[in-house]
Amino acid sequence: MEAALPPLTPSTLYLVATPIGNLEDITLRALRVLRECDVVAAEDTRHSGQLLKHFGITKPLLSYFQFNEARRSEEIIERLRRGEKVALVTDAGSPGISDPGERVVKAAIAAGLRVEAVPGPCALVAGLTASGLPTEVFHFVGFLPHKSGQRRNRLEALKTIAATLVFYESPYRIEKLLGELNEVYPDRDVVLARELTKKFEEFLRGKPAALLEIAAKRALKGEFVVLVAGAA
Repeated sequence: MEAALPPLTPSTLYLVATPIGNLEDITLRALRVLRECDVVAAEDTRHSGQLLKHFGITKPLLSYFQFNEARRSEEIIERLRRGEKVALVTDAGSPGISDPGERVVKAAIAAGLRVEAVPGPCALVAGLTASGLPTEVFHFVGFLPHKSGQRRNRLEALKTIAATLVFYESPYRIEKLLGELNEVYPDRDVVLARELTKKFEEFLRGKPAALLEIAAKRALKGEFVVLVAGAA
C-alpha cells in the first residue's frame, strides 16, 4: 500500500503534528513524512530526537525555537528553494498553535513556496471535545501574559464573549489562574484538563472556588488546558 503512495513534494514545508503525550497518537502519514523528508526542523532537537529514535527514524535535525525564529526561517526558506522537503515539528501537538511555526509558514508563503499540514494531536481539540462545555463556538486564547496586570486585563476583555474560552497553562501558574478566574468569572463552569492522553489524564470540573479548594489539597501537575463557559 505504501508503494502506491505519491512521494513527498520537493520545496514543501510539512507541518507535522506529533503526540502530546501518548506515542500511539502519531499518524501513519506523520511517520511517512518524517521518514521521507530531507530535514526535521524541531523546537527542541533533543526531545524530537527521542521521538524519531522511538520510531526508528534517523534524520538531520535543525533547531528552531522562539528565540531564533527569524534566523532559522531564512535558512529553512533557502533549503526549500533548493528543493528540500522540510518537516517542522514542535515538542508536542500541531506546529503554530501556541508553539513556534507561524513565522516560517508566513515566510514560506511569501516566498511562493508550498506549505502542507499533516494534522494530528492537538491539546486544544482533545480538551475541548471531552470537556462537556459547548463546542459549536469557542475562543482559543492560548497562554495568558505573565504579568498580573496584563493577565487581568485580558480576562476582563474576554468576559462578554459568548463562546467557550480555551486557555493553556503550566502547573506553576495554575493556582494563580484559578484565583483570577474566581475573581473575574466566579459563577462560570470551569474544566481543568491535565496530562491529556497520558497515564494520569484527568478532568476536573466545577466553579473556580471549588477547583481552588482541590488545588489547595493536592499538587496539580502536568500541562493544562483550561476551559471556561462563555458569557450567557
